[in-house]
Amino acid sequence: MRSLYVLLLIITGAASVVFFNGCASTPSTERAEILSPERLVNRMEANRRKIKNFQGSGTLSVKTPSFSNSASFTVTMIKPDSINLQIRGPFGIELANILVTKNDFHFYEALNNTVYRGKLNEDILREIFKVNLSFSDLIDAFTGAVNLTNKLYREPSDFQVLYDRYFMAYADSANRTKSAFYINISDLAITEYRVTDFRNNPYFESFYSSFNVLEGLPVPYQIKTENKSEKQLLTIEYKDIKTNIANLNIIFDVPEDADIQEW
Repeated sequence: MRSLYVLLLIITGAASVVFFNGCASTPSTERAEILSPERLVNRMEANRRKIKNFQGSGTLSVKTPSFSNSASFTVTMIKPDSINLQIRGPFGIELANILVTKNDFHFYEALNNTVYRGKLNEDILREIFKVNLSFSDLIDAFTGAVNLTNKLYREPSDFQVLYDRYFMAYADSANRTKSAFYINISDLAITEYRVTDFRNNPYFESFYSSFNVLEGLPVPYQIKTENKSEKQLLTIEYKDIKTNIANLNIIFDVPEDADIQEW
């Protein structure tokens, strides 16, 4: 049986390449209070948790040493346990419908009218999304957020105010890595997130831009995430985003005659 990763390559390869230029407005840059590290992390984490659900559409691009493809998509997320990703080709033709929860997954491949389903694990997540992230980190990746829960009661190893941005870093001695953040002072939006070794050689980088304010929160319309060690680049460019939609439900709807394959 072909791997889900191969299926995703076929699907994205069949889709048309559509790029949307960010046209979202930039949050106000009025003078803002300079926060202490503790207050800054508390405010940022509180902002992240305000988004209970999320729906966006745009272009998803994946680039690795062996291929480069893009596809139109719609993603629907309900925190903390559901992600639905629909991938479309020219004229809005459905190519794939993917539902991932904390416990299981369903992957509908329209080209062969087949549903692949099974228990979720880290290998399955990597095969579907080609990004080495946990389930909760995957949700944050699509919303342009970074989970700071484990930073709430820790002092940063470095903290600076650089003109209009904060710089904040945390050292992890056990893994000999460092997490670094660049954050807008005006609206507390994270614009860059990096994980490096102690010599600043990058393992992982994310960049967030083209922010729009939704329900008082800065939300990026362009997200670029790169796994440096494996040379994998994921780019998300949103055309439309909605957050905290009332009574939002995810319905995984596939043809009744679809072939079912247990994974």
